[in-house]
Amino acid sequence: MASADLRDELNCSICLNIYTDPVNLNCGHNFCKICIGNELDNQKECGIYSCPECRAEYRERPRPHKNITLLKIIEQFHCNQPAENVTGISCTYCVHAPVPAAKTCLLCEASLCETHLKVHSQSAEHVLTDPTTSLAERKCSIHKEILKYYCTTDAVCICVSCSLAGVHRGHQVETLNEAHELKKQRLRNVMEELKKLREEAENEIQDLTKHEKEVKDKADRMKETVTALIMDTRKQLEALEKKVLLEISMQEEQVTLRISDRIQELEQKKSELSKETSDIEELQNMTDPLAALQARDSFSTGCGDALEEGERDLREDVISASFQTGLTDIITGLKRNHIIVEVSKKSLDVNTSPDILLDIDTASNELIVSSDLKTVSRTDTAQNRLEIPERFEFYPQVLSPRGFTSRRHYWEVETSGDGWIIGMAYPSIDRKGGQSYNNYNAIDPHNYAGIQPSQIYGIHSYMGDNKSWRLCRYNNMYSVMCDGTVIQLYRAQTFQRIGIYLDYEVGELSFYELSDSHTHLHTFTAHFTEPLHVAICVWGNASVTIRN
Repeated sequence: MASADLRDELNCSICLNIYTDPVNLNCGHNFCKICIGNELDNQKECGIYSCPECRAEYRERPRPHKNITLLKIIEQFHCNQPAENVTGISCTYCVHAPVPAAKTCLLCEASLCETHLKVHSQSAEHVLTDPTTSLAERKCSIHKEILKYYCTTDAVCICVSCSLAGVHRGHQVETLNEAHELKKQRLRNVMEELKKLREEAENEIQDLTKHEKEVKDKADRMKETVTALIMDTRKQLEALEKKVLLEISMQEEQVTLRISDRIQELEQKKSELSKETSDIEELQNMTDPLAALQARDSFSTGCGDALEEGERDLREDVISASFQTGLTDIITGLKRNHIIVEVSKKSLDVNTSPDILLDIDTASNELIVSSDLKTVSRTDTAQNRLEIPERFEFYPQVLSPRGFTSRRHYWEVETSGDGWIIGMAYPSIDRKGGQSYNNYNAIDPHNYAGIQPSQIYGIHSYMGDNKSWRLCRYNNMYSVMCDGTVIQLYRAQTFQRIGIYLDYEVGELSFYELSDSHTHLHTFTAHFTEPLHVAICVWGNASVTIRN
């Protein structure tokens, strides 16, 4: 009775079981650590915390304290409790009270408690197992003998008689313990494989979950972009509608005014003609020849100039031209801004490459690379870096340490100044070039101000050869170059943020000018055969920063 009362005192008021890892609040009431934690999480929504027992309120979430004294009492309580009969099998020989069995003897077909087990026969014939009532399953169904061996040929457990004179005679057999150990070893191997498969599945789930979130985020951005484009297009169409309707109304007003003036003119002429008609009738009725002949003999011969075709109708060709021009401007604007939809669409399966850095071991001594390895600019002060094969010597250029060999990638750079080149290059690009230019000595390698890129296209280590692809901005003009072929683009805007999109496997490298009107500048197509590294060249007061 006392034990039952003590058990009631040790029960958590939340889960109604004996405390697990007991903690208490400042009000003195005890709870399981997990129970009170879950309860406080639930109270977080309403913003008021209180003790589930006495309802004492707390302004902030209370911090439960571990009750070591209560924990020791619970441990002692568990130690004093009699062992529970987990299997439900009692000792065969304890007839006065049910005592949990510890083992079952297959030969005696009896279950034994700890006390009777001590005095039971220890001979090999008395095979002991965990407590069981299914003794028939432990014996041979033919010979009624204990199953002691495992036939590896037929993969069944057999008795001694089966192996000596039964159907398993001559088969490969093992003791149950040996077979058990072998099976456990096989299971351990299977377990290791399953663990690996489970880890692979977990990793793939994590990757797919992360990718799913990225896809959803990018899809949301794409929807916003498309919606903004449609709204902008709708506004432009509405503006075009107003413009064309205004043109129609103006023409209508002009034509109707001319028609009204002409009608007024004709009405006046009509009155004059009526009077002349009356005068002629009077002349016809005169009997005096002298008076008739002396009367006026000149009358109106016409109604004046009629309205020309173009003056009496709407100029449909002008209206149509205005409408067509407006539509063309809208379509041209959409084509000019197609990067928004294009990059958004591609970004559904694109790596935004946040880890692009600059490799200072490739940077020429005329370049300053920021501490975060994201920004590069030119300096007149030589940096006196070590002369190593990877370093560019003649031109202020630098590469990224990492090269792309697969997938799609998109990143952006922010530029300043008016002398820079950005692009991609193979790691095999020449780093020491300069001798192939016939006026090599005419160029000061420490002062590139005023030197046009076209002056040095022939030098192999300069970006734009057969191992690199680049976009250049110089004199506020864009140009692109690969394999020595230069394509002049058009005048650059003042806003200097460039987007670069690479699809290595398809063989596309695209450049975009990012501003209020995002513009596709150029796309190179090639069969890439080496890793592609980000490549940057600056001169004058220009600088380039890689943005994530």
